[in-house]
Amino acid sequence: MHRNKVSPTNLLSILAIALFSSAAAAERVDIGRFSDNDLSGWEEKSFVCNTQYSLVQENNKMVLKAQTSASASGMFYEINIDLNKTPYLNWSWKINNIYLGNNEYSKAGDDYPARIYVIVSGGLFFWKTRAVNYVWSSNQAIGTSWKNAYTNNARMLALRTGADEAGQWQTQKQNIREDLKQLFGEDITEINAIAIMTDSDNSRQKATAYYGDLFFSAE
Repeated sequence: MHRNKVSPTNLLSILAIALFSSAAAAERVDIGRFSDNDLSGWEEKSFVCNTQYSLVQENNKMVLKAQTSASASGMFYEINIDLNKTPYLNWSWKINNIYLGNNEYSKAGDDYPARIYVIVSGGLFFWKTRAVNYVWSSNQAIGTSWKNAYTNNARMLALRTGADEAGQWQTQKQNIREDLKQLFGEDITEINAIAIMTDSDNSRQKATAYYGDLFFSAE
């Protein structure tokens, strides 16, 4: 039987490609594969009624649509991410509208047309659980951060604001490790869950938002 021989040069090339592919995979961790019509791993948790989450076609691409009407539920994805290796969270989002007269510093105004949670679990010490909320604010300036109205263990950070960009897709990329360090004063090297939430249970208003794929990356 004739067998094709692999030369040392070709073997080195094959090994190099395999190692490169492995390294590239390690530099990206996919969380939301909405464009593949995939919601596996995501679970909905309700607080007040249910925001309606569904996969829909938007500009010939599958995305996650969220519609809220005086409701508050989120989509959660539990995963341990090593921020030493992949500290950047990447995603895209779009809103149709903001909330009017909403004081986001108060419990009565703790609603956002779109937000992404990054959660650091406290394990058995649940009171040590911390979270960063990246929000599309209705009225706060971009870059503004503040304590959540309900708990000191959560920080809000406005990445987008107002209605000027409503109806337009926006791309975000955040260094989670650096944000945690700035907001909590600690060098946290692992997060344990991601959440998506569009809510309006406090303000009793309505909003529609869209979320594209989410993934962590090395750069």
